[in-house]
Amino acid sequence: MSKIRITKQFSFETGHALYGYDGKCKNVHGHSYRLDVTVIGTPISDHTNVKFGMVIDFGDLKTIVKDEIVDVFDHATVFNKNTPHVELAIELESRGHNVLLVDYQPTSEMMVIDFAEKIKNRLPSNIKLHSLKLQETATSFAEWFASDNE
Repeated sequence: MSKIRITKQFSFETGHALYGYDGKCKNVHGHSYRLDVTVIGTPISDHTNVKFGMVIDFGDLKTIVKDEIVDVFDHATVFNKNTPHVELAIELESRGHNVLLVDYQPTSEMMVIDFAEKIKNRLPSNIKLHSLKLQETATSFAEWFASDNE
């Protein structure tokens, strides 16, 4: 049977700052991110399976991405924990803000790598992550492809 790619889109609002950067993005700011998640697999051919004809139920994919990405990053501020932004993070957290400290510079490029690992770890073994597209603005995005990372 044919391999089929399916894509589900997600959106979330996230703030961040790029420590050491030489432009405006060194300042705390936010984006309305859009994440396209594409998986590849063979549609279920068992007529008795309630998910007959599906590669993966869109609802199941939604659950994975919401649990791992959207519910974690939405309306959070992300800082690299290996920078002095940690002091700001502590202050913001003490005032009730949702702050994420990550092991990387929170660029779209590094975020999409992080997201790929989190999603791959949750997919059923017969489904493979094909690609991610993380759109930061209307004209700027980062893409991750499995074929580039084998």
